[in-house]
Amino acid sequence: QVQLVESGGGVVQAGDSLRLSCTASVRTFGTYSMGWFRQAPGKEREFVAAVNYIGNSGRLADSVKGRFTISTDNAKNQLLLQMDSLKPEDTAVYYCAASESIVITTVAPAYNYWGQGTQVTVSS
Repeated sequence: QVQLVESGGGVVQAGDSLRLSCTASVRTFGTYSMGWFRQAPGKEREFVAAVNYIGNSGRLADSVKGRFTISTDNAKNQLLLQMDSLKPEDTAVYYCAASESIVITTVAPAYNYWGQGTQVTVSS
């Protein structure tokens, strides 16, 4: 069983930056592919970013390319999401997830473990 805890959310203005962290209860490097998803009110959960199980390949949603960066801190069992040039449409609850797949996957059902989420609110 993997427990995931997100942190770093908050209320910011458009153009600001935030860095989200996700701390896992187990070592994820070499075992789990990791991803970030987000869900805005009244909308379905959508893919944001992911890395494969050894962190040497990543993928970003088109809507965040050039603004968000996904990375890992294997020493701390953390998944990170650096979010720059934030827009009001980035407002959502952001979820960290772990998948037993060794390849990057962008679909939520492929993820086996989920965090509780952290709220990001971007005001215009």
